Amino acid sequence: MGRTAVVTGGTRGIGAAICVALKNAGYTVAANYAGNDEAADTFSKQTGIPTYKWDVSSYEACVAGLAKIEADLGPVEVLVNNAGITRDGMFHKMTPDQWSAVINTNLTGLFNMTHPVWTGMRDRSFGRIINISSINGQKGQMGQVNYSAAKAGDIGFTKALAQEGAAKGITVNAICPGYIGTEMVRAVPEKVLNERIIPQIPVGRLGEPEEIARCVVFLAADDAGFITGATLSANGGQYLT
Repeated sequence: MGRTAVVTGGTRGIGAAICVALKNAGYTVAANYAGNDEAADTFSKQTGIPTYKWDVSSYEACVAGLAKIEADLGPVEVLVNNAGITRDGMFHKMTPDQWSAVINTNLTGLFNMTHPVWTGMRDRSFGRIINISSINGQKGQMGQVNYSAAKAGDIGFTKALAQEGAAKGITVNAICPGYIGTEMVRAVPEKVLNERIIPQIPVGRLGEPEEIARCVVFLAADDAGFITGATLSANGGQYLT
């Protein structure tokens, strides 16, 4: 049995691909999800990966959920903070609820998930924290002030926490996907994809969830211990930093 890895938002899209890639790489994987029971059940039946339901915006729920996973599978050694939501809208029309929902899940969720496992990682002198940010946290996006702020915050969280974990064998890194061919992105009208989105991507296509998953497997590996505080951009050349 390999190291235990937890992936939030792990039953669909990029998260599901990450779970499968980690399992194939020999990890014992648990997938967290928040709401879609049918998708979680289908995912678990197809992959054999156990699923655990809770909302990462609740610290108490994260503590309880992680305790359950550790009781079932062992200490969490790899944490992939992938869960995220959107509540898009132009800023002058954005409500406090739209702002808070996105910040609480996409940014505060990193604290809520990482804090409960941090002491154990320090005690064992090993840990891998991998935060899935976004190209829009790097460059900003009109109509996504809340989302861009949260995803930019994920990068700051990564850089600061990496400095605290380095001496204890814990790495903390961020991945910033560009436009990935998930169910959500492929639901965009084909005309919009072909005329407004894909032309902005120099490689001329959407990314695939499996391409982000391979980045995670690389950063999670024992031999990636010299890489910490880094931001890995996987966006087909759309935004260069």
